[in-house]
Amino acid sequence: MNITTSTSPAAIGQGSWTLPTSHPDVSANRPGRSAADLSLWIALTSRVAAIGEQNGWTKSDAAARIGMPDGTFNQWFSGKYDGRLDTQNEKVERWIVSVDEMAGLAATVPVSPGFIKTRTAGEITDTLVFAQMMPDFVTITAAAGTGKTFACKQFAVTRPNVFMVTMSPHTKTVHGMLVELATALDITQHNPAKLVRAVGRRLLNSGGGSLLIVDEAQNLVDSAVDQLRHFVDIYSCGVALVGNEEIYSRFSRSTDGPSYAQIKRRIGKRVRLAKPRAEDINALLDAWGISEPDTRKVLTGIGMKDGALGQIDKTLKLASMTAAATGQAVNAAMVRAAWSNRDVEGM
Repeated sequence: MNITTSTSPAAIGQGSWTLPTSHPDVSANRPGRSAADLSLWIALTSRVAAIGEQNGWTKSDAAARIGMPDGTFNQWFSGKYDGRLDTQNEKVERWIVSVDEMAGLAATVPVSPGFIKTRTAGEITDTLVFAQMMPDFVTITAAAGTGKTFACKQFAVTRPNVFMVTMSPHTKTVHGMLVELATALDITQHNPAKLVRAVGRRLLNSGGGSLLIVDEAQNLVDSAVDQLRHFVDIYSCGVALVGNEEIYSRFSRSTDGPSYAQIKRRIGKRVRLAKPRAEDINALLDAWGISEPDTRKVLTGIGMKDGALGQIDKTLKLASMTAAATGQAVNAAMVRAAWSNRDVEGM
């Protein structure tokens, strides 16, 4: 392991990562406390401090990542640890090696294109604008990997008074959903009986024209969806249910199962996309800079599988790493190899 050593506290900066001014005592020649262990400790503390400052980590953060108790790490870093120095040095050295390996790997991983205004993203954006302006209840259902969540997140971060929350099986009940909403809306309310009113008032008082985007909404039980309908009715906020095909089929039944009349009659607009669009795939390939026809053909085939645009993105990242290592441009053979290497055909 090659470590650049600096023994000057000023070299690292000020604050909690100032290098220690005292060193461990190795004069008694005890096991695990040799001059070589001391030299390595000096190098390691400098490197740990540099990593900590670079990433904005506290000493507790570093200790947790190393897998060392806070007290032990603080004693080791300060030079006051009285046990076997070599054992703790080894733990820290292994961690630094892993940090450097991850940093090297991260440098080879290409970054996905940012938000792309595909046709699907445009339809989702228009629907969210409608829900916020009216305000109204809307549903957005699309196949996995078609970019619905990305489009919703982009809308949430670029528009005022828009809040987005993601549901899970753990938050499927009315209470679980309300707790999640309270967190997203920065509400502190410890009385469960007052959660509904607290959430409603936050939506009502957010400056007008508020919108609540509920992603993975297929996880919600019927009573939780009905609670969202209550927010639309009473607090005049827009609500967008976003999720998979179940959202569409669940609230469009007419001959079997529950009628959901109270909810269905309040849905002002629906967006439904059962499979990816070729023009969306082309837009993504353009953003990646893929122009070679055979490569585009292979990637288009991948994009038409389950996972859609997400499959293209993951496969291109892996293929791009191969291309970078060989100094070539991504080609169809690399894409095929990356797809095979991912081994997700039967997902």
